[in-house]
This record gives sequence, C-alpha cells and structure tokens, in this order.
Amino acid sequence: MIEGPEIVTCAQMRAMESAAMGSGAISGLNLMTRAGRAVAGQIRLRWPVAGRATVLCGPGNNGGDGYVVAQALAQAGWSVRVLGGPPRPGSDAAAARARWQGDVHPLTVVALRAGPAPDLYVDAILGTGLTRPPEGEVAALLAHLAQADIPVVAVDGPSGLCLDSGQILGLPRGAPARDALRAALTVTFDSPRPGHLLEHGPAACGTLIVADIGLEPFRVLGPTLPRLTALWPRPAIPNRRPLAGHGPWLRKQQSAGGHKYDHGAALIVTGGPGAGGAARLAARAALRAGAGLVTLAPPQAAMAEHALPPDALMRRAIDDGPALAKALADRRAMALCLGPGGGVARMLALLPPACAAARPMVLDADALTALAQAPHPLPPSCVLTPHGGEFARLFPDLAQDLARPGGPGKVAVLRIAAQRIGAVVLLKGPDTVIAAPDGRAAIHSDAAIPWLATAGAGDVLAGLITGLLARGLPPFAATCLAVRLHGQAARQHGPGLIADDLVEALPAVIAAWR
Repeated sequence: MIEGPEIVTCAQMRAMESAAMGSGAISGLNLMTRAGRAVAGQIRLRWPVAGRATVLCGPGNNGGDGYVVAQALAQAGWSVRVLGGPPRPGSDAAAARARWQGDVHPLTVVALRAGPAPDLYVDAILGTGLTRPPEGEVAALLAHLAQADIPVVAVDGPSGLCLDSGQILGLPRGAPARDALRAALTVTFDSPRPGHLLEHGPAACGTLIVADIGLEPFRVLGPTLPRLTALWPRPAIPNRRPLAGHGPWLRKQQSAGGHKYDHGAALIVTGGPGAGGAARLAARAALRAGAGLVTLAPPQAAMAEHALPPDALMRRAIDDGPALAKALADRRAMALCLGPGGGVARMLALLPPACAAARPMVLDADALTALAQAPHPLPPSCVLTPHGGEFARLFPDLAQDLARPGGPGKVAVLRIAAQRIGAVVLLKGPDTVIAAPDGRAAIHSDAAIPWLATAGAGDVLAGLITGLLARGLPPFAATCLAVRLHGQAARQHGPGLIADDLVEALPAVIAAWR
C-alpha cells in the first residue's frame, strides 16, 4: 500500500457530502458548521492573539462556511467584518448567514476599502467546483486581495483556483501567477483535491491543512474514478519499521544471509565515450535502493572511462542489439534501465531486444525519444519517466490537452497515456504525476524543494526505480516509493544540492524511513 492521504476530485467530494446528508446522519448545515469551525480553529492556532478579520462570503456553500468562521472568530474575541453576496433563499448558506450576529456589507471593492484595514482576510468567496474564470466584481475583489499586503486564509481553496486541475482560471497555462490570489493558509476538508497539489496550486494555497469534518464513513468513489494517492511532502515520514510492507527487496536489509542474486540484479545501459555520467548516477542509485548486483553496460569503446569507483558496480560491454539480447537471456531476476546519456541512435538499436526480453524496465531520456520515433510494444512491468518535452514527443495529442486552458488536467491525461501505452508513466516536474494502466494515479508535489531541479536528478530517479523493480516491487509501487525517497533525500540535503548528493543521502533516508 502506498503511503499518503487519499485525494478526491471535486465531483467525488460532492458525492461524499450527498451520501452523508442522504443517510440522515448529518445535515448540510451541520457539515457547514464543522467546516467553518475547523477553519476558525486553524486561524486561532496560527494567530493566537485576537485581531481584526474581514471575511468575504460568496453566495454559495463556501460563503456559508465563511459566516460560520466569522461567528466563531467573533466569539473568540476577534473584531470581525463580513462582506457577503446574497445566498439562495432556503439554502444552508442562507441559514448560516442568519446565524451571523452582525452586519453584512456588500461584496464589493468599494465596501472592502471603506472599512478599517484588517490583520487577516478570510476568502470564502468561491471554493470547490469553480469551472470558469471569476468575472466582474468578484474578479476585482480577488485582484485587490492579491495586491494587499495582508495574509489571506482560504476556505477550501483560494478563489480563482480550479481544485481539479490546479490552474488559475483565466490564466494561460504556463504563465506566471504573479497577480493571482495567494493564500498564506488554506484549510480544506476531509481530503486534498488534485488542484491543491498541481500546477499553481501549491503556490496559491500556501500552507495546506486538511481538516476532518466526519465524512470518512460516507466516502464514495465513482467506479470510473480510481483511487488517487497523494505523495505530497510531510514534515515527517509515517512512523513504521523501515520500508516494511514494500515487498521482498527489504530482505537484504533485514537478514545477513542470501546471495546477491536473491536480491535482484539491474542492468544500466550507458552511452558512448564521454556520455556515461548519467548512467553511473542511475547505477549508484540502483545499488543504494538495495539491488544485489548492478551492472553498467557501455559499448566496448567506452569501457575504460567506467573503470573508476564505485567498485561495487560491475561492468559489461554491450555494443549492439544481439549483445543486449544475450545479456538478457540470463534466467536470473534482472531489471533494465535504458536512456540516461544513452544516445538516441544507440537506444533505437537496443529497444527491440529490450522490449522482447519482457524484463522489468525503466525507459528514460534518450530511450523515450527513440520510443517516440520507433514505437514498440512494451513489457508489462515497464515504467516511462518523461519530462514535458519527452511526453509531447510520445503523446502529442495529450500534450495539447495538457496545454489547453480548461483542459482535463494532468491526472486525467496521465491516466489516458498510461492506459494507451500499457506502462506506468511518470511525468516529471514540481508536481510529479504517476499513472498506471489500470487507472491508479498519484501526485507528489515538490514545489517546496526547488533545488531538486538540477542536472542528473532525473537519472538518479530512474536508477532508484530500476533498483526497486529489481527487488521485486510492482511498477506502480516501485515508482511511487522511488519518488518519495528521491524527494526526501533532496529535502534532507537542502539547498546547494547536486545529483551526486541525492545518491549519498539515500542510505540515511532509507534507514530513517518510518
């Protein structure tokens, strides 16, 4: 089982809320009250001295949460000013507004500027389910909040952020979100949504808190929406035995006995002379991941440059496809990594025998470009690790969907890509998304560790996945675990990181894994 909280889409969240209310066990107003009080509680934890708060309430349920926040803060001694749009008569939001014991000013920029400057804004304007860019007065309010030098607490999500895709609606994909609303704190309920972790989400949300409001017994996931796992960074790794439950690859760490081949072998194919550094990084990472034997496979002309340490790496010359097929004819367990520094022409020659051997395999870098030029059926235990450009070469139509404002979003696109190609696909970036052909998907947000964007980091990740495949982990589990270890190694090292540091940090990260 992959560690991390479950993510739900906006549609799944609405289904959970409907199931809860339909059961008769809880009312919509009761859920709203729990949500608003949870937000107020988080505010009081972070701002323990009561001050001035301006709460902006939209006309929907997000606004209803805002009225509860206002009431709870006022009862705690805060000076609270509320701006609100008219809720639908008879709605839960209308009931929450009726409970607010204070004035409600119009939800306009003029009314906002007319009051005293607060210590804190509470954004309860739009929330979950936003599908089009804010317009008119709401857009003007959000622009004002974005420019104000006053912290904002967002209820569920900053207004203007699509919680399914992570896009700031109305902003072209890839454009900087300098003028968009950024919260200091976002409090969401039950589970994170994809948009909290994707695209602009991490920067827009600030610190993300997931509050329990009692929906767990009513968790409803549609049959076409498989489980989505969050591998987002946490302050500490969950407390458990080191890497327990992650498959047979741990046996090497847990027992002194056994032969190196009992713990899996990995073959890392390198490129020609002067292009071996990337593969050496991958090979060292595969060793650190626990593979019993790791072999570098350069062409004969490049063998001499691989004579340097680490001496734990084996070397075997592989010049062409027949030589690779012979190496892969070994009956002992072996995982294969193709691509890091490999050269496109060499990868074109080696892909056919690699795919025919049906070994667990990682395709990275030049191997992905070769696969795009000459597609081959992939073995069932295969992992692809493209960055954005490589993904566009492999899936040009899906890349267009990724770039289209209001498109289906990364998770949906990655699921289609994985199903189409029949392999696990990992799209690298600050919001790494992993998808399997059966619909499983995971998100890992590395926005908090920008120093991970360094040359060779992707080669280390490819080697980690290869090492875990060699140890017997299934492709999706191996990829998710490798991403967690990779990110934790970067966080542990801190700024100034180079790819070699990732490899050296892995033993301590694995030893401390709980």
